[in-house]
Parts: sequence; C-alpha cells; structure tokens
Amino acid sequence: MSTPDNPQLLPTASGGCGDSCGCEGDGTEATYELDTAECGLDPDLAQLLVAAGLDPVEVEDVANVALAEDLAHGPDATTVATVPEDAVATGDFTAREAGTVAGLRVAEAVLSIVCTDEFEVERHVEDGDRVEAGQKLISVTTRTRDLLTGERSALNLLCRLSGIATATRAWADALDGTGAKVRDTRKTTPGLRALEKFAVRCGGGVNHRMSLSDAALVKDNHVVAAGGVAEAFTRVREQFPDLPIEVEVDTLAQVTEVLEAGADLILLDNFTPERTAEAVALVNGRATLESSGRLTLENARAYADTGVDYLAVGALTHSSPILDIGLDLREAK
Repeated sequence: MSTPDNPQLLPTASGGCGDSCGCEGDGTEATYELDTAECGLDPDLAQLLVAAGLDPVEVEDVANVALAEDLAHGPDATTVATVPEDAVATGDFTAREAGTVAGLRVAEAVLSIVCTDEFEVERHVEDGDRVEAGQKLISVTTRTRDLLTGERSALNLLCRLSGIATATRAWADALDGTGAKVRDTRKTTPGLRALEKFAVRCGGGVNHRMSLSDAALVKDNHVVAAGGVAEAFTRVREQFPDLPIEVEVDTLAQVTEVLEAGADLILLDNFTPERTAEAVALVNGRATLESSGRLTLENARAYADTGVDYLAVGALTHSSPILDIGLDLREAK
C-alpha cells in the first residue's frame, strides 16, 4: 500500500496503451504516482480502478463533479423530506435490457463519496460482462438517504459507459474471426475520455490515442498546411522521431507516397471495400492499415475481410445510446 511519503508507481492508460490498446506496446506506456493524500477513495476500490487502467484521482474528480450538479444548492430535498435519517436500505442496480456492462467501480466511487457511513457492496457481475434484462449488477446496503442522493449520478455514468461497451461489443462480434479490431477515436465527451475509452475496452474494442501528444495523426488539414501528405509525414517524423505516426490518405496514389516516405500506419479514409482490398494488396504487410468513414455494422465484415487491421468508429463514443440500468430498493421485511 502506498503512503504520502512513499507513493506507489502504478500503470495508467496513456496513448491507448494497455492489454487491448491499438499501439500494442510501442513504448508510450506511462506511470503516475498514486498518493493517498490526493485520492480520497477507499484504497481497495482505488486499486480496482488502477487494475482497470483508470486513474482513481480522475475518477474521484468526475464523481465529485457529477454530485456537485445535484447538490450545488443544498441537500436532496425530496429524500430528506420522505426518508427517515436513520433508515438503512439495500438497493439493486439492475439491467433493464441486455447489453455489456462497464463502469461498476465508477458507480461505487460515486456512492463512496456521498455515503456518510460505510456501505456494503455485493458484486454480481464485472465490467465487460454480458448481462440480460432483469439481471442484478451490484447490490448496495447503506443509509437510504445517501443511496437515493447518489443514485442518479452513479446511474448517469454507469448507463453511459455501459452503452458504449454494448455498442462496441456489437462491432467486436461483427469482426469476430477476422484479423481486424474496432478502434475508437478522440470524439469523446469532454472530461470523460479516459472513462469512455475504458468502456470501449470493456466492449472488446481497442483504444487509439488518448491525446494529441502521445501519437500523431496527419489529416487532410495538416496535408494542406504542409503542402503534401508525404511532406506532412516527414515533418512530424523529423520533429518527433519516436512518436507513432498515422497518416490519413484519400487515394491509392497517396498510399504509395506515404509508404515510400516511411509511414508504418495508414488510415484509409472513405475507401470502399473494393479499394480497401486494393490498398491491402498494395501495402502487402509493409504498414498497418485502418479503415475510416463509410463504416456500418452491416458492412463491417466486408471491410474486415479485406485484411485491414483496424476499423475506426467514432460513433462508439459520440453516438452510442445508454444501456438502461435502474436502482430498485428492496421492500422492507
């Protein structure tokens, strides 16, 4: 266990790195210092978050922001008026529909902040598990007022992350048996990137870069500014020789151009499956290929069967519907 005087170095998700990251261990892994003076979460819960590739301090910050939105002007008026102060209850977080769950420990973090007394948690499933409608996810026993006060903040995060995991799982299932993997983008909710990318991993997807600094992505506007796709790639390589660089191309001619310049990761933007197959044959294993644009669940398999390595799907984080999850208090016996 770490102490304020002896912080423990722990791994964090950076550059999408981790067991299911897109760069697959390219050396961009980072560490952070978990200082118990900075993190107010229960140490055991904090360790579970670390094991999931999440920074407990960041999770705690998100939880506090969520709770502050509900409690900015005073206590939970409805709950204070209707629930006795000393009442204790058990509530079941239950899936209302089938899907893949993500964010259970995040929900626990929210409750740990709002609960004035210690609470008990019974864990029925784990992040990344497929669940059915009516299935219990976690059961929490604590003061009833605290549980109801933290209910919506916990559910907002749990439903959002589970929705992303569920959508990602559909893509991962569509690609099962091929060599391709579904990968996310930076099209995330401000302030929730690490959590949403965690949800992608829970759904069987892999992460692209976490920020603008841990990997480079040369896109059309960079090409215009630099005067050409090869020129843009070369400038990035010269200034950041050790950084992973992906180059977006629109034509087969550009594929050849950036390949000759030394690119080892090429993004095929808005290629048809037929043109994608031509690009795969042209590259012939000399670079990693990612498809972007035109992608749907219906045509995902057609793209994967061409031999590309990744399918980039921004909709995983910017358009996934929530997974419906609710909290049900058990009737007093």
